[in-house]
Amino acid sequence: MKSVIHLVVTALVFVGLVAAAEAQTGKPVTIVDANSVSATELAKLPHMNADLAKAVIAKRPFKTIKDFDAALSALTPQQRGELYTKVFVPINLNTATDEEILLIPGMGKRMLHEFKEYRPYTSLAQFNREIGKYVNDTELARLAQYVMVPQK
Repeated sequence: MKSVIHLVVTALVFVGLVAAAEAQTGKPVTIVDANSVSATELAKLPHMNADLAKAVIAKRPFKTIKDFDAALSALTPQQRGELYTKVFVPINLNTATDEEILLIPGMGKRMLHEFKEYRPYTSLAQFNREIGKYVNDTELARLAQYVMVPQK
């Protein structure tokens, strides 16, 4: 019985550490990185097809979300917004322009202001702490998928 409890506790700690590590590194949980998604996977996403996916892949690597956005110019802004709920190029919290930040689905002027207010960010933990003052945990986790803080 003692070994079963130890095993369960160990498993729970491991799951917690993995989740914390993903949150700290900004690794996408439900959103894939436009620089690493395959053409096949990309073609399955909203408003994409095989030809557009191949054309987009040919333009990689994307340095910023604006580069990716330009590669998708055949799509309407609304279509791109829907696509960005599945695939994105993470933005650097310390250098992203207003235009780049506003490409995050659901981003408004108020949250744009909050993102910029806490610059420079030293870690995603700081982002989570500061932005977590304004949104619930679910929204914070969603937003964290779109951002990164480069390590020095």
